[in-house]
Amino acid sequence: MILVYITNPSCEQARTLAKHLIEKRLIACANIYSGVTSLYRWKGTLAEESECVMIGKTQEALFDSVRQEVERVHPYEIPCILKIPVSANEAFLNWLEGEVSQETGL
Repeated sequence: MILVYITNPSCEQARTLAKHLIEKRLIACANIYSGVTSLYRWKGTLAEESECVMIGKTQEALFDSVRQEVERVHPYEIPCILKIPVSANEAFLNWLEGEVSQETGL
């Protein structure tokens, strides 16, 4: 199992992205965190933006498909898409496996 950490320009965008990835069965569920401040250098200038973070839960084998889909639909020129390996309880892993699929939704 992995977590996929994705920053978004708004919580509405994060919610739309989460629903899209769930409908395509690329993630089993998502958590959305508001009130995130991001500081970074962009094209030579220091930027500070309010963002919303979406964390999706899925199988490691689906990361490339998740990444490709996010890159296709995300409004950022270069979206932040991070893969974080995690461990989980067996019952949750079994549920997650039943919610995502490598065959459907792609």
